[in-house]
Parts: sequence; structure tokens; C-alpha cells
Amino acid sequence: MVAMNSMGTKKSKLSFFLFSSLLLILLATLFSGAQAIKGHGHGRLSSLREATVHDIQHAFKQNQLTSRKLVEFYLKEIERLNPTLKGVIEVNPDALFQADKADQERHAHAPISLSPLHGIPILLKDNIATKDKLNTTAGSYALLGSVVPRDAGVAAKLRKAGAIILGKASLSEWSNFRSNNDPNGWSGRGGQGKDPYTMGDPLGSSSGSAISVAANMVAVAVGTETDGSILAPSSINLVVGIKPTLGLTSRAGVIPISPRQDSVGPICRTVSDAVYVLDAIAGIDYNDNATIEASQYIPKGGYAQFLKADGLRGKRLGIVRDLNSLAIGNDTILSRTVEQHLDTLRHRGAVLVDNLKIANLREYYTSSSENILLLAEFKISLNAYLSELVASPIRSLADAIAFNKKNAKLEKIDEYGQNLFVEAQATNGIGKVEKIALANLTRLTKEGFHKLMIKNNLDALVTPGYLVSTLLAVGGFPGIIVPAGFDYEGTPFGICFGGLKGWEPKLIEIAYGFEQATKIRKPPKF
Repeated sequence: MVAMNSMGTKKSKLSFFLFSSLLLILLATLFSGAQAIKGHGHGRLSSLREATVHDIQHAFKQNQLTSRKLVEFYLKEIERLNPTLKGVIEVNPDALFQADKADQERHAHAPISLSPLHGIPILLKDNIATKDKLNTTAGSYALLGSVVPRDAGVAAKLRKAGAIILGKASLSEWSNFRSNNDPNGWSGRGGQGKDPYTMGDPLGSSSGSAISVAANMVAVAVGTETDGSILAPSSINLVVGIKPTLGLTSRAGVIPISPRQDSVGPICRTVSDAVYVLDAIAGIDYNDNATIEASQYIPKGGYAQFLKADGLRGKRLGIVRDLNSLAIGNDTILSRTVEQHLDTLRHRGAVLVDNLKIANLREYYTSSSENILLLAEFKISLNAYLSELVASPIRSLADAIAFNKKNAKLEKIDEYGQNLFVEAQATNGIGKVEKIALANLTRLTKEGFHKLMIKNNLDALVTPGYLVSTLLAVGGFPGIIVPAGFDYEGTPFGICFGGLKGWEPKLIEIAYGFEQATKIRKPPKF
């Protein structure tokens, strides 16, 4: 109003200019409440979207940001985006309470506030148990209202590190092991998850963790993998995923498929964020005996020390063109991009050992051995998990099958079926057929991936996309996938670096070096 009445003189024009400038600054400040947090003479966190753990911790220290404001931001983003993306299945009603507690600890300079994850919101895949007000259901109504005996091992470690459990991420129901016809990213409770870049298939089964991180509905997340369930959604949602060495992270309290292949790992926007999460969740959990043996691989001082910008220098990286062809197909854009990345690896000091062969590569992907074992292991391990619940609508795989039949419409059984459940129920422990399958997988690993790595003195195998996951899964080997670009349809893809058991330090150096050299990651545009 003042500006409207003061257009007549030079003085009033100047006043109008000053007023308008101040008004624009004020509006910009208000608008940036969800995006920019102004500092106090110590720099500025320009945006909470894409903010790394390091950015957030720096803002905490400079009094630019509180955990409460951070949680409020993510809750608003979930409210805004999740109805479309379906990346979050449930929000923790105590998230703001946890945020206030973290702010108080930081103000009091409590020792826990020195942890990199202190006050950082995190989503856990909805097959990871939390002893709180959140459900743990694997996306199924069959487990809604069940009561777990304790936090999963990784959830307990995250709480100890001061992380805020923001909620549960959606997933492919029962971690993609109910039916061959279930769509990736779909669950009865969570609906159909969508890749925020294409609004299409988000891949599975840790789809919600990848969707939520990619769309900036949370800072960091945790997923699980039996075969491809971290690497695949991370690839197509343009985020970083770490599938650790088997047993490096605890599976206790995680709704299982196979103790021989299940892993729990980070899904984040950057390699450094993923490594901070890995540092927090790796280690011994006496509720999972595999962690005792795998703890020998954890380096003194943790994994963050391997975040080296020149981590590619001197590394021997193997290229198996036959495996690359499976991922690339006839996509010339993808092929060209991959070749550019290989050149980048060379220019950054890596030694590329090209045109390698895995003699039994085709057998990895055509053999029925993995599926034979998974069916039997699923029945055994799921029944054991369900039997330990304090309360549950179901107590066995047979109960789950019956529940689905009774609630066919709710669980879309008529549309998608539950053939894997039925096939698993028909198994009878680890018998002769399963032992033959196990021996076959052991042979494939020994004569295939393991021999390739040792014979050629490799530090990692480099492959586009996630199809290497089967080689890593059946051997219990680690892999890290990093954003690498887009194919001809605009669908994101990653570059995966895989190694032998305990090779996380090498893989982190390589992955971080590649990330810093390329910096492909960018947020989706809605």
C-alpha cells in the first residue's frame, strides 16, 4: 500500500525500491524455511534437499539447524510426496520427541552427540524390527499389529549412534518372495512405489528406502538384500547402495528369506553417507552368530577412513564384457556412457583388466540351485522368526498362506498369487536336493567369481547396473553401487563395484573415488 502511494517523486521511488528489496529478502527467507537455513556468520546450509550427513552436522554445530527442524522438514516432504511415490509405509509418532532429545543432548555436549549419525533421521525397511510404536510387517497385513521381542540388531546400533528412527520404508511385499507375479515396489500395506525419476518400476525389494532417499523424504535409509534388493533399487533410483559382506551387519530381528544370503545395508545419496551408516551398523550381535566371524573384516578405526578422493589410484579393476552386455543390451547411449566412465577410471589411476571371462557365467543365471535353496531356507527361517514374536496374527508360513487366502482382495492374491509361499511350504528342510544345490552354488562361486578375482589380482569387478548381484549374493560377497547416468529412456543406472569377503575398504576407496570424479547424482524433478 505504501509503495502504491509513493510513485510520484525520486525520493519515493527510492523508498519503493528499498522497500521492495527488503520485501523480496523477507519473502525469500520465508520461502527458504524448508530449503535454506541461514547461519550466524559461519556460512550457510543452502538447502536441506540433497544435504549430506556432513552438511547437516555442520549446520547443527553452527546453530543453523536443529534436529526438530530437520525432522519437521522431512515430515512435510513425506506428506507432500509420499501419496504419489509410496516410499514410506509408516511414520514414527515419536520422531519429534527423538529429535528434541537429540537437540538437548547436543546442547549439553553429551558424548553421543559426537556420532556422525546423531540427530540424523533415518528410515528402516519395513522388515527390520523396532521395539516401539512402529509396525514391522514386510508390507503385509498378515503381520499388522505383531509385537517384536526387541529391536533388530541394526536398529539397536543406530539408536546407540543417536540416529532418529523417522519411520519404516515401503518394500516389495515379503521382500519380493511371496509370488513371481508381485510387482516390484508393491505391498498390500504400502501400495505401489514409484521411481521418482520415471514414475515407473522402482525395482525391489528395498524400493521404499531408495525412493525416499532419492526424493529427499529422508536423509539416509537402510535396506536389505538377498539377491539384488539393495543394488537394484539403488541403481534405478540414482542413489548409493552398499550390500555388505554376509554377516558384517546383523540380520537378527529382520524378517528373513535366507540366513545364507540375507544382508542389511545402507541406501543413501552419497558414498560418504552410506559409509557413516555402515560404520554404525557393522559389528558383532550375539543374536546373529554370522556377525562374530565377519567381525574379523572390520578395520580398526572403521570405514570412514577409506573415503579418499584418490581412491582409484593403483586399483586393478576387472571388466567382464559378457556381463556388461547383459546390462547394456542394445542401448547405445548407455554403452557410450559406460565407456566414458571406464575412461574416467583409467584417468584417475586405475588399471583396467579388460575382456575377462567368467567360465560359468551363464550357469549363474540359468541354474535353479539358488531358488531351490531359498525356498527351503525361507520356510525354516520365517517360521523361526514368527515363533519368537511376542504377539502375532500368524505364527508360521502356513498361517501366512491361509491369511492371504482369507484376505485375497486385501492382499491382491487373485491378481498376483502367492506361488513362492506355496512352493516354500511344500519343502521339508535341507534334504538331498537342497544339499546338491548348495554344492553347486559353492562350485559356481569357487570356479567363477572367486577364481576371476584371485587369478587376475583384482581389487574389484566393475559392472553397469545391478545384474552382478547374483554372483555377489550366492558367495556372500560385498558390492557398492554408485550413480552413473541415464539410459536412452531417461532411466537412471549405477555402476557397481564388487569384491570378495571383507573387501569393503577397497570398494569404498574405489566407489568414493569414482563418485568424486563424476558427481552424477542429481535430484528428481517432479
